[in-house]
Amino acid sequence: MKALAILALLVAGVACAQDDSPEQESGVMTAERLGELVQRIDEDAVQQGPSWLFVVDGLETMLVYDTSADRMRIMIPINDAEALPPEELVRLMQANFDSALDARYAIANGLLWGVFISPLSTLSDSEFLLGVGQTVNVVKTFGHGYSSGMFIFGGGDSEALERKRLLEELERLTEEST
Repeated sequence: MKALAILALLVAGVACAQDDSPEQESGVMTAERLGELVQRIDEDAVQQGPSWLFVVDGLETMLVYDTSADRMRIMIPINDAEALPPEELVRLMQANFDSALDARYAIANGLLWGVFISPLSTLSDSEFLLGVGQTVNVVKTFGHGYSSGMFIFGGGDSEALERKRLLEELERLTEEST
């Protein structure tokens, strides 16, 4: 499975010297707490070093963390990046500006990903769970809404593009019904 091979590469790039000690202050996200949250989402989740592989809404989801760098990343593969036409890349950048919000579209290792990246120590349980949800949403809305599912931040192009897409879809449905 390509996603598992990519996960192995990413895990290899994360520092092995992790400080996962339970002496960290309460209220600070730890590797152990991340694991508990992941297992709440998917009791069949698999840990491999400083990473987890789990399933959310049918999507293979990866979590990679590095306590020494105070970073974590939630990632879901979407598509082969080489297959993206230039206009799709522009649309992804527009979505990153105003409708993907905390999740993002990104390209790495020849794949298009939905990602959520955050400092680890300041991450709350609810922020983590919202990050998972937003990442799932950017993956599920790729190709049509390009949204994290929250709202559209003003000043970008996504709102007008989404209204236009919706009107075109309604027009198509009207034509089909006549």
